[in-house]
Amino acid sequence: MDLNVLHNIGYGMYIVCSYKKDRTNGQIANTVFQITSEPATIAISINKDNLTHEFIRESRRFTVSILAQDCPLDLIGKFGFKSGREINKFENTQSAVLDSGCPVVLEHALAYLEAKVVKELDCGTHTLFLGDITASKLLKEGLPMTYDYYHKVKRGTTPQSAPTFIKGEDKQEAPGLGQKYRCEVCNYIYDPALGDPDGGIPPGTSFEAIPDNWRCPVCGADKSQFTKEN
Repeated sequence: MDLNVLHNIGYGMYIVCSYKKDRTNGQIANTVFQITSEPATIAISINKDNLTHEFIRESRRFTVSILAQDCPLDLIGKFGFKSGREINKFENTQSAVLDSGCPVVLEHALAYLEAKVVKELDCGTHTLFLGDITASKLLKEGLPMTYDYYHKVKRGTTPQSAPTFIKGEDKQEAPGLGQKYRCEVCNYIYDPALGDPDGGIPPGTSFEAIPDNWRCPVCGADKSQFTKEN
């Protein structure tokens, strides 16, 4: 069985948020899709081990921020590779709290919507939450970031908690020439031929020439946590 056929299914890049009493949290999600138009309903797939899953179960509410194509990797890394049990992801992030009490990320988002959970389906490692849309707003015009664009252009990686994670898939994401280095935390590959334009590192910069204070654009790991890619 070739699981690579799953890459032909279309996905987007979103930030899903929820709350529990006075606590808030959010995470990156790629499995968000519309179910019906009347009433307007959507579904999301969330890993049971994630804090956001716990909060959605408690509040029965969630928001979805649709990320723009130019969203930087550091925002995706903050909500995708950091744990809300350890940091406040909303610190220094443009966000808002809706009338329901549910938080929503506005930074680098084209639009957002809020939903109230009406059903859920146990899918083993994940729960599929079905929600009626209770609020929505268009923030700006632009192209949404697709999962394909995130991988092939932004060279982002997939956390193991994601429903689309396939072991070893990111080893294929290493274009260019020269000695590449892999982040031991999130598997991001630094390719000297491509550099890290978002981080101020121009194409053609060797890994050794990167300033010591440079950090992985996805998860924030420092240079010492990179190893040579064979």
